[in-house]
Amino acid sequence: MRALEARALACYDDSWDRLYLAARRVQRPREISPLVEAGSVAAALLTEAGNVYVGVCIDTACSLGMCAERSAIAAMVTAGESRIRRIVAVMPDGRAGMPCGACRELMMQLDPAAREVEVLLDYESRRVARLGELVPGWWADARMAPEA
Repeated sequence: MRALEARALACYDDSWDRLYLAARRVQRPREISPLVEAGSVAAALLTEAGNVYVGVCIDTACSLGMCAERSAIAAMVTAGESRIRRIVAVMPDGRAGMPCGACRELMMQLDPAAREVEVLLDYESRRVARLGELVPGWWADARMAPEA
């Protein structure tokens, strides 16, 4: 029985739990000023190097705000990384949700292997889609293809 348990635990990947919980830790809806709110949506991503970056949405009036996914991506790029392996966006009700279109586009542009980024669509069922499935017929496929 112990050998079976050890094999099962060896196969267990807790990265979705780590990402979801990291996003929930920073998800605190708040008013920063009468014109800026933040934190109703949070995101966490896991890089190819194994690092986790988090971000929250920053909603503004008449200026460029930032979604949670882009905030996490900005933290990753600031730290010198650009290869995302997994990402989760946590909506105000606590459920995982689809990254916004602008962030799907940004992720596609960051890395020629971006089609393989795993996006958590449902935390409870662990339903995942690859970024390439969410951005079919992407306009810059030819430009991002590795040179032969």
